[in-house]
Amino acid sequence: MQPGTGVPIIVTSQVTGIVSTSAVSGGNITSDGGASVTARGVAYGSAQNPTTTNSTTSNGTGTGVFTSTITGLNASTLYYVRAYATNSVGTGYGSQVTFTTLAVGPPCPGIPTVTDVDNNTYNTVQIGTQCWTQSNLKVSKYRNGNMIPINNIGWPDITYGAYAIQNNDSVNDGLYGKLYNHYAVTDSRGLCPTGWHVPSDAEWNILVKYLDPDADTACSNCTQSSIAGGALKSTATQPTLGGWNPPNTGATDSSGFTALPGGLRGSDGAFSNMAYLGYWWSSSVWGNFAWHRLLLSGFGSINRDAFNRSSGFSVRCCRD
Repeated sequence: MQPGTGVPIIVTSQVTGIVSTSAVSGGNITSDGGASVTARGVAYGSAQNPTTTNSTTSNGTGTGVFTSTITGLNASTLYYVRAYATNSVGTGYGSQVTFTTLAVGPPCPGIPTVTDVDNNTYNTVQIGTQCWTQSNLKVSKYRNGNMIPINNIGWPDITYGAYAIQNNDSVNDGLYGKLYNHYAVTDSRGLCPTGWHVPSDAEWNILVKYLDPDADTACSNCTQSSIAGGALKSTATQPTLGGWNPPNTGATDSSGFTALPGGLRGSDGAFSNMAYLGYWWSSSVWGNFAWHRLLLSGFGSINRDAFNRSSGFSVRCCRD
């Protein structure tokens, strides 16, 4: 050890931005100990006094203030955090701070599950005042038992309700649910189970506003919120089956909505964007178009757009 050198001196930042699966901390390196800081971040875990042998973040080099986003956490769990900084002498740690992650959105009171006419069962989630299904619709029949046509040819030309399965692969039906055109959404025979409906554009706005009070619910063909999409997205990332393509920016699933990227079938009949994008219909029509919401793997935002009703999107159901 060179004369006058030691491990860095560092202060752990208090934890903020706590949701069910992530939080934000960091540190302030006030002294490099006389040798360059080559690594810094936070160590964390469910046991006290975590070190770099436990889970860590990596946040560059040098002294000063840095911020760490801690991801992949379990809901309703107590965690311990210490900032760390490493130089040629060794690793210094800040004082320990603690936090507890939030619970994932609870099931709807008295309605933990709902079953469709095909006997597919969906978990429910209460988000604010609304009760939602926690996964995408898979049903192949209308509420009265009439079959919804599956359409593999002539998709651009039809003006009746139909569905498709992403890439015509039954595995994707299990992972992401079916892709319905908007004519199926508005069919009077009902797409969702009895007591449930496809949410209107206004109901989607209520959800977005609950997750981000600063969201813009008046804009058209726009980004409504830069953060609400992350609160809706599943934290699962490819190569996990059904996960989002990395980096799955902003995903916390703090709402419990657990949105997955089923992609779409375009009005031209082509399948695309699975694992990159997720599209969900509203029931609201705008001329030959209908309003929907869009989530993206590379952003934590949610977009409101109008799209051709012949397109095939995912569907969630909302309690009447």
